[in-house]
Formats: sequence, C-alpha cells, structure tokens
Amino acid sequence: MLKYLKWMGVTAAATLMMMGSVQASAPREATPTAFDPVAHQRVVEVSEQLRCLVCQNQSIADSNAELAVDLRNQVIEQVKAGKTNEQIVDYMVERYGDFVLYKPRFQANTIILWLGPVALFAVGLLAFFLNLRRRKTTVAKTARPLTAEEKARAEAMLATGSKKE
Repeated sequence: MLKYLKWMGVTAAATLMMMGSVQASAPREATPTAFDPVAHQRVVEVSEQLRCLVCQNQSIADSNAELAVDLRNQVIEQVKAGKTNEQIVDYMVERYGDFVLYKPRFQANTIILWLGPVALFAVGLLAFFLNLRRRKTTVAKTARPLTAEEKARAEAMLATGSKKE
C-alpha cells in the first residue's frame, strides 16, 4: 500500500509540473520582422543567382561560409536601399567579377561555357555516325556469299534442328 501511495504522489507531482508549464497566455501582437515577405523573396532570388566565392559549388543562399554571409548581408542592404535585382547583381559582378554569377551571362568571354557542351555533343554524334559508316563498309568488303557446300550444310542443320553436324 505504501508503494502505491508513493507512485501516486510521484504521478501527481509530475502532472502538476507539466500543467504548470502549459499555461495559457494572452494573445500577443505579432512582432514586425525586418523584411516584408516580398523583400525577403527578392533577397532569396538574388542570393540564389550569386556563387559563394569560398565554396564555389553553392549559391550564397545555400552556403554558411563567412564570405557568403557577408554577401547576403550586402544583398539585404541593397534591397533595403530600394535597388532592383539587376542593379544588385550588376553591383556584385562589378565588385567580384563574372565568377560571382552562379549562371554566367552569355558574353564573348563565356561563349565556350554555353556552346561548349553543344559542340562536344555534335562532335560525339559525328564521330558515332562516321564510325558506324566505317564499320558498314568494312563488313561489306569482308562479307562473301556462301559456297554451295556451306549453303547445303546450313539447310541440313535447319532441317534437322541440330546444332552440330
């Protein structure tokens, strides 16, 4: 009986502690955030266009490197200043060069980045068809018609259904 009372006391104490931590609070007003949703979306869009100069395979939106945080803060300041997305990207390119762009622009100095894969695919396709044509001509040159003896042997094998003769 004493054990039962102990467990009841422990259970009651635990229940009271949990009830005390779950207090109903009066509704509070929402605290304003530093950005409105539209400005936040703009910061995300611009940050996804810019490459982290430390990581190089992540955008500054995805990177936690110190430089990426600084670049994100610069983007935030530019958005607060009322600049357009294009102005912000142009500012970053002017300051850090074309390498900061996650998707480089189509320019004379980046033409190989854009047309290189297409050219490599075309060269591969051309090599494939040239090789295929070369093999066809090689097979055509080396192929000879069956002799009468070989033809008779093949017909006999087909007729009997055996694989050996």
